[in-house]
Amino acid sequence: MNFTFNTWSFVFAASINSCIGNLLLKRSRLEAPDPGLVSLLLSPWFISGLVFYSINVVLFGKALDKLPVSTAYPVFAGLGFGLIAITGSWFFGERLGLNQHLGLGIILIGIIVMSRS
Repeated sequence: MNFTFNTWSFVFAASINSCIGNLLLKRSRLEAPDPGLVSLLLSPWFISGLVFYSINVVLFGKALDKLPVSTAYPVFAGLGFGLIAITGSWFFGERLGLNQHLGLGIILIGIIVMSRS
């Protein structure tokens, strides 16, 4: 298989879009006037999150044209974990302590091992 930079850029872009979608979903819950399902579905933050999730699916699908899912998905998921942990800490003040740092390090090691097989 020909693993080009362009193919991997689809995986990275999909991870970024997934992260943005998750941040928007969190924001929709923080801004919700009530915890009901209707307020969730009508929230512009939630709808925006769905748009980013949709873009994520298209980009990741395009990456799978040339990458095996057993390699692409661990990279995608690991990037997503890392991005969400860091951006959640920045934007929402969520805790990013020693356990989270260790966990992200272990995930990174796992991604490297998985992508080399």
